[in-house]
Amino acid sequence: MTALRLAEGPARFLTDLYVTFWLPGLVLTAALVVKLPSILKLWRDPLLRAVGGLLLFACAVFAFAAPGTIAWTNRVTGVPNIAAPWVYTLITALSACWLLLVVHWRNGPTDHREKTRRATRWVVRLYAAVVVALWVLFALADVPVERVRDLDTYYAGTPFMREEIVLYLLAQAVSCSITTWLVWNWIRTDGLDAWLRWGLRFLGVGFATNLLFSAAKFTAVVARWTGHDLDWLNTNIAPSAACIAATLVAIGFIVPHVGQYLRERWLVRRRHRDLGPLARLMRTVAGRREPLALRATAEMRLIRRETYIRDALLQLSRFLDEDLRARAHDAALALGHDPGQAQALAAAVTIMDAVEVLAAEGPDAEVLGAQVRNAGGNERHSVDGDGGTGEADTSYLLTEIRAVSAALRHTEEITAVRTHAAAPAESMSAHE
Repeated sequence: MTALRLAEGPARFLTDLYVTFWLPGLVLTAALVVKLPSILKLWRDPLLRAVGGLLLFACAVFAFAAPGTIAWTNRVTGVPNIAAPWVYTLITALSACWLLLVVHWRNGPTDHREKTRRATRWVVRLYAAVVVALWVLFALADVPVERVRDLDTYYAGTPFMREEIVLYLLAQAVSCSITTWLVWNWIRTDGLDAWLRWGLRFLGVGFATNLLFSAAKFTAVVARWTGHDLDWLNTNIAPSAACIAATLVAIGFIVPHVGQYLRERWLVRRRHRDLGPLARLMRTVAGRREPLALRATAEMRLIRRETYIRDALLQLSRFLDEDLRARAHDAALALGHDPGQAQALAAAVTIMDAVEVLAAEGPDAEVLGAQVRNAGGNERHSVDGDGGTGEADTSYLLTEIRAVSAALRHTEEITAVRTHAAAPAESMSAHE
């Protein structure tokens, strides 16, 4: 069917092209739901108020601009075409929200505060005057024939209604042009969060697509003035452009929030997974598996795993060999690892050695772990006589458990470090 329409000519295809108003309405509603908690919580923030106003008016535009709603509004009020100035008012208010959003978004909450206030007052007063003019012009116009889809072109030459149509289109086009320019300039700013940059890209494309709405409407109206018929631009292209633009704008608001939320969830799950090797190694120390709660949130599972690991490391601290850790660190550096990786590998070697000692000592670990062990110049720090911990430094182990767990995945590297770390002690024993 589409191929047949294209064969009949592009004008026929474009005339039949139409995008439903309810699709962008649903996407805009979803964006409003996503933003609503922040808007209600921080209502005094002018930026969030602008965002809320933009999404609210955008939803209202597509709800009241749908042909069925237009006919219902006219029928309920009993005034032919009363839906026209009402929809124009919503579009004008939406255009003002675009400008207010960019003004507050660009300037921030504190920078250029007075400049922002002046710009806000200017936008509000100007577009409020446009709204008043729209209703005055409609009251003066003679529009007795109800037009649900093609009112702009049908009354393009009618006195006062002609001026009203041009006024709302001009207000929308100016706002959209300024907003598009500012958003695309902002996208090129350094240091933006990746998700925010993608959201701005969708906003920029959406606002730019809105210009197609204005261009199609203006072209169709001017064509009527010159005696030509390009009504398909008004009845099909302009609404479709508006629907696509609104969908892109809504996505632009959703992307940063959803993206950051998913990124945070992914980081939490990744951290939980990265701690797996160290958690499995600590089972020997704790004598049990870590607590498992299937219904717990990802954050709670991460907290439980971290607590489980740190508690086990504290129990293992009396078996840690600081001399071995120093030798393992030097060995890792000698093998070409960077300082950070060398520190993690040395800690992993030390923990594995302590776990092996604990496993070998078995039930008497609590007693034997408190004794000083000298074997081949290898002094293992122990528990003090008053019950305090010895000289073993566990601060790095407790704070960098993720790095240590990651090091445990590289078994070949750990084996190499352990071999090189053991070489000096073996050489000294042989020499003696």
